[in-house]
Amino acid sequence: MRVRVATTALGITAALLAVPACSTDTPGSKHRPASSRTGKPTEVAQEPAALSSAALESRLLDPRDLGSGYLPQPERPAQHDDVTVLGCPALSELGGDAATDGTLAFPHKAKADFTYGYSSSEISEELYSDNVKKLSDGTSRIFDAMTGCPAYQVVAGGTQFDVTSQKLPAPSVGGDEQWSLLLTYIAGGRSTVAKQTAIRDGSLLLVLSGSPALVDRHLDKALAKATATS
Repeated sequence: MRVRVATTALGITAALLAVPACSTDTPGSKHRPASSRTGKPTEVAQEPAALSSAALESRLLDPRDLGSGYLPQPERPAQHDDVTVLGCPALSELGGDAATDGTLAFPHKAKADFTYGYSSSEISEELYSDNVKKLSDGTSRIFDAMTGCPAYQVVAGGTQFDVTSQKLPAPSVGGDEQWSLLLTYIAGGRSTVAKQTAIRDGSLLLVLSGSPALVDRHLDKALAKATATS
């Protein structure tokens, strides 16, 4: 059963979850949540200009960057199933669109999804661009909400997920602000773990989500390509 769970009004996805027939994860593990933001926006005399969606598209990773075994996935249509968040007022206050892809907060965006080999491992890259304050405040609000509850439930498309979150150390790859968390989804007695890391560099926001091992493996190259000036 393949279930897509999006958790933010930014369009940031926790993962493109593939719930396998069998899982070696231990259901029911709990993580203590905490805010995952580090750094703060730096005021400069001249703010960097926002990048167009076309410019962002050219900065996404592609199969040549990732290496052998990665298959691009076609863009999935926006999901508009009724979504209910239980047990987390901070997420509930973001509104129904906070749990779907219906509304994006940032006007300039690009996205790419990949699967790895014959496994259910997936990785998703999203790039956004806006003015520095909007990127900083909007992303912080989302990550604070996602890590602000010890545990909560998401009901989407008739499927209920138990969700826990854990703050992770900020990556040391660069950028002006960093956020990182680990999410565990439990449904039908099986659990799936996804890592989500976001880095703001000036007027650009990079979000990498999916299998923790794949996020760690490709974060450096994703940031390098996204922030390249030539």
